[in-house]
Amino acid sequence: MSKIADTIETKRLQDELIERLCVTLSGYLDQAQINDCVRAYEFSADAHSGQFRKSGESYICHPLSVAITLAEMRMDASGIMAAILHDVIEDTPISKKELAKQFSEEVAELVDGVTKLTQIDGKSQSRAEAQAENVRKMFLAMGKDLRVILVKLADRLHNMQTLGVMPAEKKRRIARETLDIYAPIANRLGMNKIRHKLEELSFQAMYPLRYAVLTNAIKKARGNRKKIIDTIESTIKMRLEKSELHCEVSGREKNIYSIYQKMLQKKVSLSSIFDLYAFRIFCDNVDSCYRALGVIHNLYQPIPGRFKDYIALPKANGYQSLHTTVIGSYGVPIEIQIRTHEMHRMAESGIAAHWLYKSDDDKSEKFQARANEWLRDLLEIQKTAGDSLEFIDNLKIDLFPQEVFVFTPKGGIIKIPRGATIIDFAYAVHTDIGNACISARIDKQLVPLQTKLENGMTVEIITAPWARPNALWLNYVTTVKARSSIRNHLKHFKQQEAISLGRRLLEKELQTLHLHLENIEEIRIQALLKVMAMQSMNELLEDIGLGNKMPFLIAKQLTQDDINAN
Repeated sequence: MSKIADTIETKRLQDELIERLCVTLSGYLDQAQINDCVRAYEFSADAHSGQFRKSGESYICHPLSVAITLAEMRMDASGIMAAILHDVIEDTPISKKELAKQFSEEVAELVDGVTKLTQIDGKSQSRAEAQAENVRKMFLAMGKDLRVILVKLADRLHNMQTLGVMPAEKKRRIARETLDIYAPIANRLGMNKIRHKLEELSFQAMYPLRYAVLTNAIKKARGNRKKIIDTIESTIKMRLEKSELHCEVSGREKNIYSIYQKMLQKKVSLSSIFDLYAFRIFCDNVDSCYRALGVIHNLYQPIPGRFKDYIALPKANGYQSLHTTVIGSYGVPIEIQIRTHEMHRMAESGIAAHWLYKSDDDKSEKFQARANEWLRDLLEIQKTAGDSLEFIDNLKIDLFPQEVFVFTPKGGIIKIPRGATIIDFAYAVHTDIGNACISARIDKQLVPLQTKLENGMTVEIITAPWARPNALWLNYVTTVKARSSIRNHLKHFKQQEAISLGRRLLEKELQTLHLHLENIEEIRIQALLKVMAMQSMNELLEDIGLGNKMPFLIAKQLTQDDINAN
């Protein structure tokens, strides 16, 4: 009887999920597209028939939940279908070819992209290497289509929401990976809503007791603060209306994980963090944002050094807002963010806003272009990284940049991470500039190359055609681009040195036989390379230069009748 009851409950949950998905899709897709998504559901349900999650749910409930998350972002029909089908290639006998035949090449490619992210390289020597290789694959897949990572983020979110049945150690490992990789990727793509959910779920899985204690303390603190929050909110609203600004004002709830992080970083108690009150002001346009800022600074005393203009100079992930901290009545600090409604949507959804809100202007397209540029940079970095672990180290540096803005002598703005040096700046301008830099001026004064840059500096790079990167620079640089460019150049330079040495050593041995390398017939060289399974003469010369091959033996082989003889 219990099995029958379980079957009925499973069917009820499935029906609820597909109905919820269809209702969400009906808000932005036409009926033909919704029918395609339902067909994908029926196909996936049939393929996963008899499969269950560790929680006991029918497996199809997982891809449906992933699809609902993406539907709330207004993902296009192909993306929704890929979400519903995302485990079919991996967990069932269905092939990519069959998916393309049943649906489309586009859907099959997306599903295949997601599948490849979960196939960890079995040759990896450790869990760290396996994770690193998997993340590397993720960025290769993202480079082809950003929807792949959106499906993967939604997939990870649902997996985090259903961690309950896992052993404690596995929960912690998955939560750690989520905090290290997935939440920062969501942040880098401007998807704060998903990022905050991932962070909170990970915090809960890693430190359940701390999470429970902090959650209860925050609930109590919020209850005690309600009267002050209401007073501040109504005061701001009245002053804005008096200035004929039609804005929305709301108290801003701080993310539990970010509160915990602040407590750790600042080594303070919850009460110290909660002494600060946070509000958001939503305006109709950019002009109103700056006018609202003026109203706030007239109403309350601004704290020097706490104003940031992310509207004029957006963050790397596209985030825009005005930030200011002021002193309110009775000395209470108030943190205020001022932004347009569109900026808020972009802050919440990030790259997903490309599908979510088809605005009249091209801001979402510009944001997607910025995300694609970031991906291209990462793909370039992964090409030059020595291995997956080096790539993952570079990735972690790149995912959470805190930026400063510096100027070129011609007035151009270069955005670099806080703590970056002149060498980082040179590589940010162009790889060739970085490789050839010998000195620099900041605000017309000569300074060492390891000087750290600060907001507003004007930096001039001095180059020389004979210059090349120094291995010591790796101790000073902070950006991924600079680090990978220097390593790549040094690697290439060492290779050229080895080839040059190998050529000299081989020539010396050939001279004892009264020969020169240039006089050796090409057919003999090619025959020797074939015997040694090498692609080029440079490869052989490099091996000689590195001491892997004896030059007198190579000289002997090149001159004897039987190349195969040793």
